[in-house]
Amino acid sequence: MMFRNREEAGRLLAQALAGYAGRPNLVVLGLPRGGVPVARIVADFLGAPMDVFLVRKLGVPWQPELGFGAIAETAGTDAPVRVIDQGLVRECELTPRVIEEIAAREQREIDRRSRLYRGTRSLVDIHGREVIIVDDGLATGSTMLAAVRALRHQGAKRIMVAVAVGPLDTCDALRREADEVVCLSSPEPFYSVGTWYEDFTQVTDREVQQALSSAVRT
Repeated sequence: MMFRNREEAGRLLAQALAGYAGRPNLVVLGLPRGGVPVARIVADFLGAPMDVFLVRKLGVPWQPELGFGAIAETAGTDAPVRVIDQGLVRECELTPRVIEEIAAREQREIDRRSRLYRGTRSLVDIHGREVIIVDDGLATGSTMLAAVRALRHQGAKRIMVAVAVGPLDTCDALRREADEVVCLSSPEPFYSVGTWYEDFTQVTDREVQQALSSAVRT
């Protein structure tokens, strides 16, 4: 399946999630940046409040696109949740000091984006709620996995992962952590998320702000 753009992906995901429409305890979260405009379409269709959920990949220093893990925000003063691929850490010979330096840098970026996207507002309350986490696609799934575990830590009642495209093995791995995974397409060979979009233009911080500016948050 090829998607024209994130707007089409959002509409198709919304239709796939139609059974959740009108649920009073539902909240939709988008992973930045590309997942936020998709999440906005889903949230509007389902009549649910929406927010951004901040997760950052931990990249190997000499190959930043290769993630050895991810870090996710948590509410209040809780420590951030980390997901680490210990096999890749050993293969790349990453020392604890290097890992801590990378994690600290990405935590600063999470803090910066929180101020940029939310201002002084806190993350929408997750405790006891059904949560749909949306992204435009998955590759390794490390950032989504960190998000799922962080939301568990914050007391989410039920967690659904909703993505347009992702490798079958990645989606299957997430099914062992989330309560439900909706993935519209799992092509083989996969290559990359952007391969399956005709328009995969990078989403800007301004577009994230616009998607959040009039979203319902309760």
